Amino acid sequence: MTRSLISIFLLSAAAALIFAVEKPADLTLRDLSGKKKVHLSDYRGKTVVVNFWATWCGPCQQEMPLLDQMYKKYKPAGFTLIGVNVDKEAPPVKDLMARKPVSFPVLLDPANQVSKAYHVDEMPSTVIIDRKGEIRYIHRGYKPGDENDYQDRIRQLIRE
Repeated sequence: MTRSLISIFLLSAAAALIFAVEKPADLTLRDLSGKKKVHLSDYRGKTVVVNFWATWCGPCQQEMPLLDQMYKKYKPAGFTLIGVNVDKEAPPVKDLMARKPVSFPVLLDPANQVSKAYHVDEMPSTVIIDRKGEIRYIHRGYKPGDENDYQDRIRQLIRE
């Protein structure tokens, strides 16, 4: 009986979380220069990966070159990737991007407003959004090989 109640509680909690993030918040953040505002709604009609990361996160830095390869490979097929940095200050982000540049846009979320809206509680966190603007996959953390799962999901969504 206790197991049944626990199972029901866990399923309810999972359903509530999925429902809460089914339609993503319209990400509105500034780029590294601080001048340009970027809106998630600008990418409607594309498959989008939003990757939340921090400069102090080792797995984030390990994952970034792999994400950049995916971005370059699938961009012509209607795919985009947005890196959302959650550091409080921009200088460390700019320093890291100067040493380890990527070709996808990197946006700043110093107040963690967007990461809170997406229920980000682990670094890195990757959200995959379909062409209709609906969240189709959320992955927390990173270990080598996770990028293969991302690519499978991206290819599937590009074909839809």
